[in-house]
Amino acid sequence: MTAVLGFGGYVPERVMTNEDWSRLVDTTDEWITSRTGIKERRFAAEDESTLDLSEQAALVAMKDAGLNPDDIDEIVVATDTPEVYTPDTASLLQDRLGCRNVPTYDLGGSGCAGWIQAIDVARARIAFEPKKVLVVGVELISRLISWEDRATCVLFGDAAGAVVLGPGGGKATLVDVISGTDGSKADILTLQTGGTRHPFTVDSAAAGDHQRLDMKGSEVFREAVRRMSSVTLDLLERLDKDIDDIALLIPHQANKRIIDAVGQKLGIADERVFVNVDRYGNTGSATVPFGLWEAYEGGRIQPGDLVVLTAFGAGFHWASAALQF
Repeated sequence: MTAVLGFGGYVPERVMTNEDWSRLVDTTDEWITSRTGIKERRFAAEDESTLDLSEQAALVAMKDAGLNPDDIDEIVVATDTPEVYTPDTASLLQDRLGCRNVPTYDLGGSGCAGWIQAIDVARARIAFEPKKVLVVGVELISRLISWEDRATCVLFGDAAGAVVLGPGGGKATLVDVISGTDGSKADILTLQTGGTRHPFTVDSAAAGDHQRLDMKGSEVFREAVRRMSSVTLDLLERLDKDIDDIALLIPHQANKRIIDAVGQKLGIADERVFVNVDRYGNTGSATVPFGLWEAYEGGRIQPGDLVVLTAFGAGFHWASAALQF
């Protein structure tokens, strides 16, 4: 069984409130809160980058695991906002941490489900060859969104979360992971400019196309609720568990309406559903690992607890994982 040896998380210091946004775009605190449940979010400082956020979360996770850089055998980073186009952020993180010569790779494009997919890949690697794998979920979205589109700019924040996985021992066991994809729904959430079909050009940059997130909100809502609920139930069935066995559900923090709808569909009590979207907004691939770290650090998780993670993301992807503490 794959074990979680350590947890880590990091958010930048800068707080961006709804009132701050109301001075920049045509919106209000009431409008944002009523539709999303978000009150504030964190934005990276001008001298902070995706690599910096990744490093801070990784250091916390390694310290929690009692490990040094030489103890890490592999690094995986899940992100849709990489440090640079190439090389991968994980390679740069390897050098920053001093984990010399270990294999690294990024998982990108899966949106907010990316980190759960990443731990699934890591556990397969550990099963094949026992090793310690650092798995980071990170997004620095504030630099890539349009600050003029009030429908999307108010949703996002910057953060990083991390775990160190290993072949045994540790603080929790990664019991199982399930994931799926429906590529026919890819068009409901896209950022198209920058690939080979819609490459960067002077004209596209001037038009702000590289910052235009195309989102069919009502369809995303329906698919998110349906898929996160169903994959959670599929996971429980495979484990021969039911909803009452879940001590804490940590869903992707897209917005409060989606979180509430998933909880209602599953029939799980509000107090057993973790929520921090009100304080950090949607931090993409970082929401689940950062939420897991915050719940762990805050005493929301106790020995013997079954913790279930669930997420959805552009693609359209969905994933769920079970941790036994």
